[in-house]
Amino acid sequence: MKLRHIYLLLCILGVALPYWQFVPWVASHHGISLSLFFHELFATRIGGFFGMDVLVSAIALIVFASVEGRRLHIRSRWLVVVAILLVGVSLGLPLF
Repeated sequence: MKLRHIYLLLCILGVALPYWQFVPWVASHHGISLSLFFHELFATRIGGFFGMDVLVSAIALIVFASVEGRRLHIRSRWLVVVAILLVGVSLGLPLF
């Protein structure tokens, strides 16, 4: 299997798996409530651990993709930032 196919598979999984949990949550709460989202995310210490880990990882990846994308003259580096903001690190990292 070629490396680009592996990255494509990781992009697909990076969208499908998080949204597999997120979409039913949004449907059960009749929309997105950011206050409820963060309350439930940080309701336990382990949830807070993962929440903080992903938040720091997302910030680090945005900085890395911006700096390296500029250095490597990648014109569509903004897509990585959009992917991180709309889906998360699970899509942004393999997309970069």
